[in-house]
Amino acid sequence: MTDPAATFHALHAGPEVLILPNAWDAASAALMAAAGAKAVATSSAAVAWAQGFPDGDALPVSRLIAVIADVVRVTNLPVTADIEGGYTDDLATLSETIRQVVGAGAVGINLEDGLRDPELHARKIAAARQAAEAEGVALYINARTDIYLRDLAQGEAALPETLRRAALYLDAGASGIFTPGPADEAVIGALADGIKAPLNIMLRPTTPAAQRLASLGVRRLSSATAPFRAAYGALVEALPGYLETGTFGSFAGWGQVPDLDAVFGGR
Repeated sequence: MTDPAATFHALHAGPEVLILPNAWDAASAALMAAAGAKAVATSSAAVAWAQGFPDGDALPVSRLIAVIADVVRVTNLPVTADIEGGYTDDLATLSETIRQVVGAGAVGINLEDGLRDPELHARKIAAARQAAEAEGVALYINARTDIYLRDLAQGEAALPETLRRAALYLDAGASGIFTPGPADEAVIGALADGIKAPLNIMLRPTTPAAQRLASLGVRRLSSATAPFRAAYGALVEALPGYLETGTFGSFAGWGQVPDLDAVFGGR
């Protein structure tokens, strides 16, 4: 049987961009797999919202693990989990979370620095690497740095600070670097040139198409919350008409969902 961790690492080798859809539960993951995804990621925000929590390390880890296990159970694809900042800054607690994440079947994680000290984040990456290796999993650690997303460095200072953090995180054991925020081709190209590992970009309305991203040196594109917003946006648009008329028409224009009972092995 093919090692899903090795498969996931190989998907970052290029020359094409790994186009990752971000799921939030078993049904969304199954539909993404059926559509032809090569791997499935979770979105930390979408998972938290679907569970009734805000984004930002508020989701109970037990619920995170349950969602990961569900996604792994209904797909035969490599699964990578967005675990925000690890839901803790305590290295021992983080290590236990990593053991649970890989125990649920994930072969990759996103781990973000946010407003944390970069040196602390590097220690967290090293702890995550050590914990995964102890479980025998070559975990793909996608180290996210929020310089651009949160404007943590201004103007021309953003690029060198991002590159500095990327080098620090790679030395600590990261497999790749995630820089959400930039959509400008010049910035993306400079990041790809300066980061000595696969670069992950987040989908935004003005993000270049995958083929163009590949030519710039990007190796991974994440949809983030876009699928969740599309699905729930359709619900928001349809509900008022249904509640007003009590007829099927409000739901008629949103396409057909495959037989999920069949997908999940039911009747």
